[in-house]
Amino acid sequence: MLRPVAAFAAIALLAAGCGRSGTDNEEPSEGGGAKSRAVSADFGDLKNVCGPGSPTKAPEQGVTKDAIDVGVFSDVGFTKNPELEDAAKVFTSWCNELGGIKGRKLVPHIRDTKMLEVRQRMLESCKQDFALVGGSAALDGMGTKDRLSCLLPDFPAQVSMVQNNGSDLQLTQTGGPSYNRYQGYWSWLLKSAYPRSKGSVGIISGDSPVTKALVAQGMESMKAMGATIAYNDLYPAAGVSDWTPYAQSIKSKGVKGLVFYGDFTSLAKLEQILTGINYKLDWIDANNNAYLPQFIKLAGPSLKFQNNFADLSGIHPLETASDSPATKKVLDLYDKYAPDADLTLNALRGFTGWLLFAKAAGSCGDDLTRRCVYDAARKETAWTAGGLQAPVDLSKNDVPLDCFNIEKATPDGWKPADFKPNKGPYSCGAPTYKFTGGYGKPLTLTDVGKSMNDVK
Repeated sequence: MLRPVAAFAAIALLAAGCGRSGTDNEEPSEGGGAKSRAVSADFGDLKNVCGPGSPTKAPEQGVTKDAIDVGVFSDVGFTKNPELEDAAKVFTSWCNELGGIKGRKLVPHIRDTKMLEVRQRMLESCKQDFALVGGSAALDGMGTKDRLSCLLPDFPAQVSMVQNNGSDLQLTQTGGPSYNRYQGYWSWLLKSAYPRSKGSVGIISGDSPVTKALVAQGMESMKAMGATIAYNDLYPAAGVSDWTPYAQSIKSKGVKGLVFYGDFTSLAKLEQILTGINYKLDWIDANNNAYLPQFIKLAGPSLKFQNNFADLSGIHPLETASDSPATKKVLDLYDKYAPDADLTLNALRGFTGWLLFAKAAGSCGDDLTRRCVYDAARKETAWTAGGLQAPVDLSKNDVPLDCFNIEKATPDGWKPADFKPNKGPYSCGAPTYKFTGGYGKPLTLTDVGKSMNDVK
């Protein structure tokens, strides 16, 4: 998954720099001014994802014989980053041009939380939508109880808060919440690539409730690998005017490996200071929110001096799309339906959610119900979204990720690191670690007085 520090990035007012203004509440779903050319219903190795049909029933809220109402959560009103809206527009335009889901057109409703209005948007979604697909909200846990109370299935791009991560009726594709999603990645850093760094690891994070659990989990995992945490610091959510004291502290502590839980703009500024005082770390975990060309530009010359890495957690890299028909397909669809939009890692995650939903919903035929679409998605034991990602077992709600893939930031852009993949672009059979600390638990149907018997 995209590491949930994207939540902090929004809170800190630092995600807006790479976004654009938001759009209307409902996205057009017919392809707009797209170029006229034949459209294939296949997506990578998925066949006939969308297509015509002759449905006659309206079996569920949000489902008629003609359309399916789908909610897409986003913080776009705050972040000004329309990546999830763009993904929804591209997928639904493509799918609807083909005939929709067995003849039912997808109607996406953008549920813009403006950061703090998560519960309001969830209550609106509960009254209109059939399911949530391809969305994300930094403070998503504020709406989880209401989502479960109205029995709304969720196919998210990204999850953030403990209450929501791995909650019931949710189909996440990023590993179970009880496990460290970065165990394989960090094992490579500490045991293979830079073993001497194990004796002096540092962690710095934005001061936000969202990151507190992440830091605690990260420290537990690192220590279990034999690492010594030599430095642990917070920086204010309002931003930092001068990163020099932080850089000097990192240097004085002799930090060799640094895990950064925050926004890429702040990281770029910190690295400029570290490079300016001639202090080179063995590695920096930039987190995958930095997997953007904007970070490359902001970090500038420091990328020649510092070693920046990010784990994509099994998503195929964009820069090697020519090796992946599915990734190339997404790029082609963006070129047709949203040529001015940026394709980001979070948008790719959104696409995996849309594809899972479309395949599951299509299998239900005319009798499209929430129970049918949820059960169908849960049957996927090696889900790859047509080749967008490494296989993920969705048949269980809490299993560790099996594969990872590591990127390195260079002055010429992000490139696959030399981590010795063993399955295409991925390293699979990754080591796992289950947390032992108490960090809270995801909400269940039982918590709201319901069970799967209530899901029809």
